[in-house]
Amino acid sequence: MESRAVLKYARISPRKVEIVLDLIRNKPANVAMAILKHTPKAACEDLEKLLKSAIANAENNHNMDVSKLYVAECLAGPGPILKRIRPASKGRANRILKRTTHVTLVLKEKE
Repeated sequence: MESRAVLKYARISPRKVEIVLDLIRNKPANVAMAILKHTPKAACEDLEKLLKSAIANAENNHNMDVSKLYVAECLAGPGPILKRIRPASKGRANRILKRTTHVTLVLKEKE
């Protein structure tokens, strides 16, 4: 049995999210929450909300024991890229890519 939560169109680069996901992969849910609370990265705020959502899904939809949950899977993939233009010297224009991310978090129960 597994519980999952998905965050789509997060306005942060997948590369930055992946750094934080590596910290919480295969950790118990309460330890992962503590790591997210005390890590000074931009992605932590969104991932903390996502983890809370996954825990709530496990408790309410699947009747799983919250104390036995651990982060089984966490993936960050690219979403659509917003293309913007910044003025450059000599009348040119430079393109800026504002990346978005889709994050999936899967919790499972330890036997």
